[in-house]
Amino acid sequence: MKLPRPYTLSEIANLLQCEFIGDKDLIIKGFNEIHRVEPGDIVFVDHPKYYEKALSSQATVILINKAVEAPKGKGLLISQDPFRDFNKLTQFFNPFMYNVAPVSDKAVIGKDTVIEPFVTIGDRVVIGKNCVIHSGVRILNDTVIGDHVIIQSNTVIGSHAFYYKKRPEGYDRLLSSGGVTIEDHVEIGAGCTIDRGVSASTLIGSGTKIDNQVQIGHDTIIGKNCLFASQVGIAGCVDIGDEVILWGQVGVSSGVKIGSKAVLLGQSGVTKDLEGGKTYFGSPAEDARKKYRELASIRVLPEIIEKLEME
Repeated sequence: MKLPRPYTLSEIANLLQCEFIGDKDLIIKGFNEIHRVEPGDIVFVDHPKYYEKALSSQATVILINKAVEAPKGKGLLISQDPFRDFNKLTQFFNPFMYNVAPVSDKAVIGKDTVIEPFVTIGDRVVIGKNCVIHSGVRILNDTVIGDHVIIQSNTVIGSHAFYYKKRPEGYDRLLSSGGVTIEDHVEIGAGCTIDRGVSASTLIGSGTKIDNQVQIGHDTIIGKNCLFASQVGIAGCVDIGDEVILWGQVGVSSGVKIGSKAVLLGQSGVTKDLEGGKTYFGSPAEDARKKYRELASIRVLPEIIEKLEME
């Protein structure tokens, strides 16, 4: 999330009531979780396993629960609970506001766009020209929709990210301050759910077509002209290239990358990065031809065992 103006390291430390290491006048322009962090951002880390990743990331400031040496040109915010303090930043700069009207007076709707009855449109939503938003759709805060977009009934755009920290008293949600961006000529089926980014934007590229009952997790970036069949489930922080096809009930794990023009056959499970331009099948997904040869070998295995036993 970008801040409304540049803040200094000392200003943010004062806001969070925590100590800092580094130049007090170091400029901060936003905050992001680790997968989408950019120069000028704050990123948080609260486990030694991920210290090095956070410290070597593009982040300018690291919100961390241990006083360590700050990398050159970077600052540290020393916090007893970085997860909690990251939520404080969200609450301060972009607090969640409940809708009090079906269509917010802070929404902008383009020319010749059709909004059917029983649609909810939140604050700071921008919808382009010549779109069709069918009955029962919920478009939540900070969603940007391009031109010529179709969204079928009962789809929810911009719900909170599924991102929790386990504590002794239960699960603590990481608050979402990001949004959703849907580019031109996208079609989204009925009963889909697209989560907003934790601190950046979930992105659906232009020309992409999505079938019914598809789930897309927070901060996922989907390329142009992709095709997703029904019941596809995509976790958070996934990068999908252009012209990727995911057939029915494909599942994609968090943080993986799928290259452009890859094809995932039905019920495949993606657990690692996949190269583009190939067809994959199985769980975990592998090259489809290799997987089919393995399945063929398994079918004849009983015959081979029987022959060996008879010898």
